[in-house]
Amino acid sequence: MKIKKLSILIPAYNEQSTIHLILNKVKEVELINNIQKEIIIVNDSSTDKTMEVLQDYISANKTLDIRLYNQPKNKGKGAAIHKAIELATGEYLVVQDADLEYDPKEYNVLLSPIVNGFADVVYGSRFMGGNPHRILFYWHSIGNRFLTRLSNMFTNLNLTDMETCYKMINTKIAQSLSLKENRFGFEPELTAKLSRIANIRIYEVGISYYGRTYEEGKKIGWKDGFRAIYCILKYNLFIK
Repeated sequence: MKIKKLSILIPAYNEQSTIHLILNKVKEVELINNIQKEIIIVNDSSTDKTMEVLQDYISANKTLDIRLYNQPKNKGKGAAIHKAIELATGEYLVVQDADLEYDPKEYNVLLSPIVNGFADVVYGSRFMGGNPHRILFYWHSIGNRFLTRLSNMFTNLNLTDMETCYKMINTKIAQSLSLKENRFGFEPELTAKLSRIANIRIYEVGISYYGRTYEEGKKIGWKDGFRAIYCILKYNLFIK
């Protein structure tokens, strides 16, 4: 399958201090095979100046293919991604958090098994490969690995990082899924539903990770971990 365009989906909530920085990084990336970029930003009804920063950025970068959608009320990261998936027009899509934890330069790492005809879905793993990883929270890393193993038990996949933000997916496949989770249950739900698609080709590649502290704006907490466990059980055992 020839890929002409990659849709880069950016859910944003109260990211006024970093949203322009991540957009600069996305802008600088030159994709392999002359693949073009479509940037779809869904502002999740931010209460800071995220919307104003985005409007100013778009006005100053008219050559970029940027589409901005403003949620009428705050619905959560998952809901913002649902809307962005709906709006995507590229052959493949990838989610990009609005913070600076993931490096857009690595889009080409995820694209490689796709353009070579091997993959329909590529996960970017923070737990494999020799790329840089910021050393932060021990229990977060243990929690992520536990959630991945629990998910793998039900999906029969051998992923190392189910919770990763970087998932590059065939757009038609993503749009065919009936996704329900509006917040941090999105990742296990998506993985469960992808795993049930007949003959789907899922690959994993190592990526770097520049994690944030809570003081720097990290939003996920222990309650989200329990929600993830609930969603792993819900979407693998009870809801198809």
